[in-house]
Amino acid sequence: MNKKITAFASLLGILGIILGAFGAHALKKLLSIEQLTTFETAVKYQIYHALFLLFVAASTCITEKVKKLILNLTIIGIFLFSGSIYLLATMPITRLNFKVIGVATPIGGLVLIGAWGVLFYNSLNKKA
Repeated sequence: MNKKITAFASLLGILGIILGAFGAHALKKLLSIEQLTTFETAVKYQIYHALFLLFVAASTCITEKVKKLILNLTIIGIFLFSGSIYLLATMPITRLNFKVIGVATPIGGLVLIGAWGVLFYNSLNKKA
């Protein structure tokens, strides 16, 4: 499980860096400051959660079952949260109306909070 989590963390990190560079360079001339800031928020949360997954993989006090749950929640949360923000922020370039998926952003945020909550709950209930 640790290898799988590390692989997903690495992939999220790679994509976060690529998207961050894309936003800082290619999108700079195409989006407003507000849209770029929104795009950057998605990148930040993606990178934060890549690091979170690396911590989870390295932790010896989390069971494999809990690690799998955290991994799944984090992947779903990033897909919904950051993914929806990427699409919403780039609507002026794509000329597609992604407003209908705006509800995915807070749902994704709640799922990410859930991943952290699972870690918190597990750390409190772990027997020494």
